[in-house]
Amino acid sequence: MSGTHWKNEPESHDFPAAGDYLSLVLDQSTAERLVEDLRSVAHAGNISKRKAKDLLRASQLPLLDRNNAHVADDLEKVAKGEKLSPVLVVGGDAIRGWPLIIGDGYHRVCASYWIDENTDIPCVIARVRPEESR
Repeated sequence: MSGTHWKNEPESHDFPAAGDYLSLVLDQSTAERLVEDLRSVAHAGNISKRKAKDLLRASQLPLLDRNNAHVADDLEKVAKGEKLSPVLVVGGDAIRGWPLIIGDGYHRVCASYWIDENTDIPCVIARVRPEESR
């Protein structure tokens, strides 16, 4: 099951979900620009691969329990042979002390960790521009 549970590109509803979250942690214009960047990166096919354990460490988010309702749903989907959508992230900046932001897909990252923490997860990555602040 390792490595075979990912779609090649995000679903269309993932982008507005990322925008909703990003607008909570960034100013609205930066959030909107990042969502457009995420769309552009995805449509260009520039999907990066990162391990679940590294995404969790870089985001400084805890691993959710496999019994979390959303994690359990994703684990069930994979068990049924369904593929999960790639995650949408905003790259961190260690110099500025900014962690990676998982705009959409936190539960999918955790589910993948429970399957195999070393499985490569397809990620669409956008970056905050130097003139933008968090």
